[in-house]
Amino acid sequence: MTRRGKAGAAHHGPMTRPRPIRTPHPERPWLTVPVRTDPTGVGGPTPDAVRGHAWRRTSRGLYVPSDVDGTVPEQRILEAATVLPRYGGVTGWGALRWMGGAWFGGVTAHGELLPVELAIGGERLIRSQHGIFASTERLDPAELDVHDGVAVVSPVRATCFLMRYARSVADAVVVLDMAAYADLVSIEEMTEYALAHPGWTGIPQCREALRYADENSWSPQETRLRLIWELAEELPAPLTNRPVFDLHGRHLGTPDLFDPVAGLAVEYDGELHLEGSRRAHDIDRDTLLRTHGIETLIFVSRHMRHDHAIVSRLRRVRAQALGRRSPEPSWTLAQPPWWQPTHSVALRRALTDEQRTRWLAHRHRVA
Repeated sequence: MTRRGKAGAAHHGPMTRPRPIRTPHPERPWLTVPVRTDPTGVGGPTPDAVRGHAWRRTSRGLYVPSDVDGTVPEQRILEAATVLPRYGGVTGWGALRWMGGAWFGGVTAHGELLPVELAIGGERLIRSQHGIFASTERLDPAELDVHDGVAVVSPVRATCFLMRYARSVADAVVVLDMAAYADLVSIEEMTEYALAHPGWTGIPQCREALRYADENSWSPQETRLRLIWELAEELPAPLTNRPVFDLHGRHLGTPDLFDPVAGLAVEYDGELHLEGSRRAHDIDRDTLLRTHGIETLIFVSRHMRHDHAIVSRLRRVRAQALGRRSPEPSWTLAQPPWWQPTHSVALRRALTDEQRTRWLAHRHRVA
């Protein structure tokens, strides 16, 4: 596996930005590869230039123009990847983000930037530095690949790494659910990987999280809400993003969580749901579900601070729904022939590009 070569540039004086600074891949032209200083100012800024304000140091000996936004997740990943030794790859959230995991932004719930994790094996060829964490856990060369010009570990290894070092089992479940959301890892693949690495730090937490994982969760908060529901006493586990139809095969809606016994649809509404067109769509959907005898319940971010309050609302509204449910409901979970199931990683991976555009477009709206 080879690293990227040095970026070429034209000389425009010691204080100017060398151009062209090569991007890691044609599909990511907005990213800037860090360069080393060049006394001639041709292949990079001169040593004098980097002492000014026109350049920003990304790591030891590497620089980008100061107007390059270092908070963009992909730019942070690229900047960290440039310090990789010949044997190593980006792991953790950075690898999953680089390979298409939209929910992996490298930011804590409090807005703090997480370091980009690099897997370098046991040789300790580089050290951790600001914004970069170097993992020296053993590294099988079969787990390394190059994706869009950047060396990364396999999706299952990157996911397992995050799950093992997550703060809690719930956080580990969120990691796997969101990796599955992006079709990077299936529960079956993670189970096999965890069984094959029984001695790794944190693997018991990974295995525990597998008990609660779901391949059809569409957001981290949806997963957290589902876990609160599933772990509550005397509440049956909900279905995740299961489409509901009327008796003529018309699609009524796809609730985040659904209790078919009570006819209760539960939604988590993120910030995107507050926008005008999206909010109007949500109201129309809820009205349609209620018309067919399905009770709806909505949670927002402030509700997620108190698990007991969520459980209390669920029990109260579920009891109301059970009392109102018709013995002959006008809705069904039976899918009509025209409907394409997409509730598992395997089903989604089997779709053609045209089918993915049609059936998965709604999944790309991260809220």
